[in-house]
Amino acid sequence: MAAQSKAERTAANRLAHFERRQAERASRGPRGLAESWIERARAIAADREKNGDPEAWNDFARTVAVWVSRYEQ
Repeated sequence: MAAQSKAERTAANRLAHFERRQAERASRGPRGLAESWIERARAIAADREKNGDPEAWNDFARTVAVWVSRYEQ
């Protein structure tokens, strides 16, 4: 097994954590899966912002706004 950098280990751990939580939430059906994806999207946007890319939050906000406008009527 090749040596991993701290960033690679962190990314692998985050992915494994997300996959475990998603599997747990999947038993609750689409609502649980949606919660899992929202959690993951927020984590990605926060990480991107921390690394100097605030556009991820803008994209996330626009995506959620479109979904809300589709279903709130």
